Amino acid sequence: MKNPTLWLKSPAAVFTGNSLQSGGGVVIQGDKIVELVKSGQQPQLPIDTFIDCHNWVLTPGLINTHHHFYQTLTRCVPGALNKPLFPWLKYLYQIWKNLDEEMVYTATQLAGLELMLSGATCIADHHYVFPKGLENAIDIQVEAIQTLGCRATLTRGSMSLGESAGGLPPDSVIQSEDTILADSQRLIDRYHDRKADSKIQIALAPCSPFSVSTSLMQNTAQLAKQNDVLMHTHLAETEDENNFCQVKYGMRPLDYLESCGWLNSQTWLAHGIHFTQQEILRLGQAKVGIAHCPSSNMLLASGICPTVELEQAGCRIGLAVDGSASNDCSNMIQEARQSLLQQRLRYGAQVITAERVLGYATRGSANVLNRPALGQLAVGMQADLAVFDLNHLRFSGVGSPLDALITCGAHEVTKLMIAGQWIIEDSQHKHMAQTDLISRHQKLAHKLQNQISI
Repeated sequence: MKNPTLWLKSPAAVFTGNSLQSGGGVVIQGDKIVELVKSGQQPQLPIDTFIDCHNWVLTPGLINTHHHFYQTLTRCVPGALNKPLFPWLKYLYQIWKNLDEEMVYTATQLAGLELMLSGATCIADHHYVFPKGLENAIDIQVEAIQTLGCRATLTRGSMSLGESAGGLPPDSVIQSEDTILADSQRLIDRYHDRKADSKIQIALAPCSPFSVSTSLMQNTAQLAKQNDVLMHTHLAETEDENNFCQVKYGMRPLDYLESCGWLNSQTWLAHGIHFTQQEILRLGQAKVGIAHCPSSNMLLASGICPTVELEQAGCRIGLAVDGSASNDCSNMIQEARQSLLQQRLRYGAQVITAERVLGYATRGSANVLNRPALGQLAVGMQADLAVFDLNHLRFSGVGSPLDALITCGAHEVTKLMIAGQWIIEDSQHKHMAQTDLISRHQKLAHKLQNQISI
């Protein structure tokens, strides 16, 4: 028996991931998109049910490429406010070293739900803090993600270089290289699903050049190649990081990355701000992905990612909210607006458009995470859609519904579809009570922040 067809009929606008179509809508069958209907026409396929979308804008499900879910427990911590990256990190590590299993589970649920309500159907996280008793943090995250029903790329982060060895993190949250590599292989074997419609994928993610050893970087690259999985790390976020690498390793971060076997298309980098023009060309030639994090980069005053030059050189550009302690928000559609505003300061209004930043958040992010079945509304692609209702004060009077999502500041979906199923309707998750989740999360945040020791 065939799956019924659903026609999302006559929306105000459809952004396919490649272009704007003010057309006749999208037809879904099972977990796939089976038809894009031209403006003023009827579907060619027989239709079982339809939804009138006349005041809605449809986009592919947004895809977040970099986050630290646990940081939702430390938003706007007074001692970390108004600090650049390194002092900010050193203060917060004294809190994060007290994370426990319940905190990671609840923070993952809350961050994931926050992203979904803002239009995300696929989310990525970079968890690298493993204090004693939290060795199975990624398993906990998988369990939490499964309660949400979204897709996720979870990275097995790591830190092996503690304060006693010249790194930034306290020694209590680092692990030995053998432990990290063994657990990385275990997680790949247990959870990594290579299918186009997969819900969970695993990547390997040493935290940064200033928190892991050179041998761990090199061995992670070898392990990723053997298992054909992606690699992820922070790079070139601040000038302090560049200076650190030059002092410790005698080379700039990109040279160090290449020396460790990371300069290839299996790699995506968080931030990618402080590169020379020659380095940008090398990144493009290697087809490296970049997680563009405008809000975090502004909050920490890190700088502006050279997205256009990176893209022109051949890099894949995706959008990311980064951790909630350096953004204090996990909202993907708002992040697209931040990208538009920030990038226009560098490239101008004609170059940076609503379509361009939505492209980063959809098709671009899918390319970064190597998810070819996601990020576009096209026949044969997975039926992952975000639906934004224009019936709000902020949208009254708009001429271009698509541009209105960005410039008028959309912040929440009315509906969210993943694999052909509505997971969010009327801005509410079908299987999770938001008020209960907020209550649990608040209590755990207060508990964690009260354990600080400086």
